[in-house]
Amino acid sequence: MTNTDEISDGFHTFGELYEYRMLYHAHAVRAWVQLGWPVSKSWRHHDGELCFGGGWFIVAAQLPAGQVSNHYPADDWELFDCPEVEVSPLWDGHTPSEAAERLRSQLGS
Repeated sequence: MTNTDEISDGFHTFGELYEYRMLYHAHAVRAWVQLGWPVSKSWRHHDGELCFGGGWFIVAAQLPAGQVSNHYPADDWELFDCPEVEVSPLWDGHTPSEAAERLRSQLGS
């Protein structure tokens, strides 16, 4: 099995890029909470199932442009300074590209 954390584009490994994404997201979450936007973290998806069978959590935010969410391993839990909920909000079915568009459009507001 290939260790994708070590795959590189010549400048960064996937592992580095995922860590950057997680840290940027944790900073964004703090700002969104201060703005009063609904943000939460949970060990369980909206249906009550543990994220990926356990050891992972989901961070979901309802931005004015729409819902965005990401999953992270348990070790990163404390970095996300937002309310913990029993189950995550109902997923609206957004794809990664839709979430990216929502984030992009939010920058223009």
